[in-house]
Amino acid sequence: MALPTLARGSLVLLLVMALAPAAHAATPAELLAGYSAQAAAPASPERGQRFFKTNHGQDFGWSCASCHTADPAQPGKHAISEKAIAPLAPAASAKRFTDASKAEFHFRLNCKDVVGRECSPGEKADVLSWLLTLKP
Repeated sequence: MALPTLARGSLVLLLVMALAPAAHAATPAELLAGYSAQAAAPASPERGQRFFKTNHGQDFGWSCASCHTADPAQPGKHAISEKAIAPLAPAASAKRFTDASKAEFHFRLNCKDVVGRECSPGEKADVLSWLLTLKP
């Protein structure tokens, strides 16, 4: 028996939601828990800091710190456009990592630019775990 189009769409949406626990996060800690669960491994702030500061050798030789600064509790600036960027650390910018879809959008966009691919859930968890240790 074929499901009506609307039912199939709802089923797909439910499956996506079930497979993407990070998509429901309302706090940075919930988002971190979702990424860690997807990675099936605990996050490491040390790995996150190393990943954040590493030049990944893409087109412009950027690291995350190229725009977000080596201290992401401070404001940054886009390396090309020089557009101001609010601090990335949640303790310094209360809205950071409180909107899961926005976090995913920026991880996808920036990881492709900096790393040359999408970041893994483990890499996201590591970076976020490090950012959560930073104070303004």
